[in-house]
Amino acid sequence: MLEPTQILAYISALGLAAAIPGPGMTALVARSVSGGAIAGFSMLFGLIIGDLTYLSFAVFGLAVVAHSYSALFTLIRWGAAAYLAWLAWQFWAHNPQTINIDQKTRRGELTSAWLSGLTITLGNPKTIAFYLALLPLVISLNTVSLRSWGLVLVPLTISVLLAVGAMFILGALKIRHFLASTHAQRLLFRTAAFIMAAAALGMMLKTH
Repeated sequence: MLEPTQILAYISALGLAAAIPGPGMTALVARSVSGGAIAGFSMLFGLIIGDLTYLSFAVFGLAVVAHSYSALFTLIRWGAAAYLAWLAWQFWAHNPQTINIDQKTRRGELTSAWLSGLTITLGNPKTIAFYLALLPLVISLNTVSLRSWGLVLVPLTISVLLAVGAMFILGALKIRHFLASTHAQRLLFRTAAFIMAAAALGMMLKTH
């Protein structure tokens, strides 16, 4: 099992990385403003699944395999960059509607929110850097067993990301009334578009 100091270091590093606004949290705020709490938490669960995917890559050494097949890894990066660029265009071209606070969220919107959260995380350079580069500096992955992964790292990851994400969602809901106008939404979504575009550019530069 992991030492208490390792657990504390992991919680601190992950919490800090998650709290720094990036593509994931920016999209989470935008989705929470436009769709409400249920849509926001649906996207958050997608973000968390993406993080758990990279955590598993790091723990089970699949990152080494991925780096061994550099052509495949480059293709994945280009695919992620293309998706982030498409998402940036979607945010930029988003045609905001006046928000009805009491409107119920449709099931299709929840599925879309979850899938967006998952895909954004899988293409997020910050998430990739944390789990595949920084995590080994925080925890000695050679000492992590399947039991440590399942009983410690996975629950800790879910708890930390759920706590940080919930703060972003609740913050978005508190200002939702102020962002109900189409002008405010357009500003929010275009800011998100710039962040997505920057992330896509970062992914493309890393492939060279």
